[in-house]
Amino acid sequence: MKAADLFSLPESLANFRGFFKPDTPLGNGSGRFGAALASLDPAKACQSFPPGVHVEGPVFIHSTVKLPHYATLIGPIWIGPHSRLLPGCYLRGNVIVGANCTVGHNAELKNSLLMDNVQIPHQPYVGDSILGSGSHLGAGVVLSNLRLDQKTISVRLSDAVIVDTGLRKFGALLGEHAEVGCNAVLNPGTILGKRALVTPSITVGGVIPAAMIAHARFSVSLIPRRD
Repeated sequence: MKAADLFSLPESLANFRGFFKPDTPLGNGSGRFGAALASLDPAKACQSFPPGVHVEGPVFIHSTVKLPHYATLIGPIWIGPHSRLLPGCYLRGNVIVGANCTVGHNAELKNSLLMDNVQIPHQPYVGDSILGSGSHLGAGVVLSNLRLDQKTISVRLSDAVIVDTGLRKFGALLGEHAEVGCNAVLNPGTILGKRALVTPSITVGGVIPAAMIAHARFSVSLIPRRD
């Protein structure tokens, strides 16, 4: 499975094309974010921010980006045209955001790539992940990037094929127009195909094929109040 099976790099990220090639094996992309950002000219980093935005390190922001009155941005970070950051967001290193994206209030991002038109508006956690163009996270979604036992992360491509990435931290890969419902958790090493959907309030892992829905049925019992 290659990067081209999930997404193609949009024109807004053309400067990084040499770092993210279509034939790159899945799982190898997140380690390239730092190198891609290091290729930028530090002299072109933004120097002016609203008073409440705390900035450390180089932050490259297009002039059309909408910044909130308060946020924390720890570079290196690159944010493309017409994207917007909402109040309280926390971007902490090696983050690339394409065009027309929304990074929500109290969102936390680290070592991740968002392509164009990605919407993560309400308190998500995105770590060591790639989100293809048009993908969407509902409120409170967690893209978990670290196993509880802190061993290296494997990707379960099928019942018979499990690939050890060799990475201690690796979140999720979302194909173009994939969606994750509110308060869902994607386990480390989860892959969603193009237009795949995860329903709210469940935990999933492995590979969800393109245009398929991951869901679970729960029963709810009603009992009378005792007061």
